Amino acid sequence: MVKTAFKVAYIGTHFYGFQRQPHFPTVEGELFKAFKRTGVMDDPDKSRYSIAGRTDRGVHALGNVVSLKTDSEATINQINYYLPSNIQIIGRTEVPYGFKPRFAEYRHYKYVLFNDPYVEEVLDLKKMQSASKLLEGKHNFQNFTKRSERAPNRNVKELKISQNKMVTVIDVVGESFLWNMVRKMVRVITLVGKGKMEEKELSLLLNPDIPTSIIPVPPDGLILMDVKYKDIEFTLDKYAKNNFFKTIKEEYIKRRTIAAAEEEMIKVLKVP
Repeated sequence: MVKTAFKVAYIGTHFYGFQRQPHFPTVEGELFKAFKRTGVMDDPDKSRYSIAGRTDRGVHALGNVVSLKTDSEATINQINYYLPSNIQIIGRTEVPYGFKPRFAEYRHYKYVLFNDPYVEEVLDLKKMQSASKLLEGKHNFQNFTKRSERAPNRNVKELKISQNKMVTVIDVVGESFLWNMVRKMVRVITLVGKGKMEEKELSLLLNPDIPTSIIPVPPDGLILMDVKYKDIEFTLDKYAKNNFFKTIKEEYIKRRTIAAAEEEMIKVLKVP
């Protein structure tokens, strides 16, 4: 028996999050079905199945990680055969029996904001970059998650913001994140960029003694890019990566076609 870690990529749009739920399609639910059909895993508890992170409904990933003990020699592409095209295992590696995917060296999230071309409001990149520095480092992020969180201290190693005419991209790197933490961080940074929040107000949000409600940005712009571990490297499968690339490209073209049609309708409706 060996312990194997798999790197999982998925488009979260049509799933009710990662964690399995009865009566709803989830990423984990599809993985379990594929593992069972290939003989990789029958019982999650007996296989010591574990995951790096339970992403929310609509969130995407290129590098989530699951691990389990198995006797099966099923290959990545044998497992992927039983997975829908919008979920694919793209890498694997053997790991020590004590390996737990949630204890990562760091996680990398990326949030993509589409810049609305039909409003005059422009996100001030310099203000956002300045505000982002206040969120870097070790802080109590109680106001950036549920109030019942017992361990709200986290260390944000890096927060980078870039921008072009079409999108604003926010990269967040840290050892671990609280529920909704990244999406709430993006919310306050964009409020600063819009001139609706001052930096000193953002600083107050890091004071847990001043309870504040923050509405997270929508999940559809969030991607779990990667989860990194010390001294562990995944072997990526070129065939699996290429198949997932084709799926994303098809989805992209379909959505761009819909968006182009809607843009033509907007042009007509904009005319006084």
